[in-house]
Amino acid sequence: MKVFQIGAAGGVGRRVARLLADAGDEATGMHRNPAQADAVRAAGATPVQGDLIADTVETLAGHLRGHDAVVFSAGAHGTGLDQTSAIDGKGLEKAADAAALAGVARFVLVSAFPEAWRERERSAGFEHYIRVKKLADAYLAATDLDWIILRPGDLLDTPGTGYVTAAAAAEYGSVPRDDVAAFIVAALREPALRRAIVELTSGPMPVGEAVTRLAGTARGRPGA
Repeated sequence: MKVFQIGAAGGVGRRVARLLADAGDEATGMHRNPAQADAVRAAGATPVQGDLIADTVETLAGHLRGHDAVVFSAGAHGTGLDQTSAIDGKGLEKAADAAALAGVARFVLVSAFPEAWRERERSAGFEHYIRVKKLADAYLAATDLDWIILRPGDLLDTPGTGYVTAAAAAEYGSVPRDDVAAFIVAALREPALRRAIVELTSGPMPVGEAVTRLAGTARGRPGA
């Protein structure tokens, strides 16, 4: 399997690249900052410099051609409202359009729970981020791609447990980045899990079993 990662230098992206490399798959990791190339390479992916803001859809499609799937985990990470709109919003739209142009149907988007951080003091920047993520979800869901919109809970850097709760609607909680990455890689290997929104937190079920159960649900949906 050949996977193109957008956001490969991030916490989830590096973990996905390592799991793919350990399994003998090929990952190509797009990064914006040249200084991130070594981190992408160290994770096991082939680094490719690209820019979601500056690159055209056609340029991005050129990077994507020949791959079997796209994993989009890029984000502005609190660098400002404009950056959030450009990367988490328009950047996702450009990536989805590029995937369609390149003929890469499988597309996994790492999104966010709409109710994330409701217990904290909320800033205008965070509320903007949540709105942009929801609009990006809606854009991807309206495409003809074989998409998965993954909404993980509060991301942790603690070691993964290999056990999750994964459902179309789940109670908000936390989840290690290790387990998010494991779920993504398992989902990429299950073609029946497609055109599905999945909310993901720590839970009682092994990752592989959670993917299998969701795939079974997806098979039973009209038009799936």
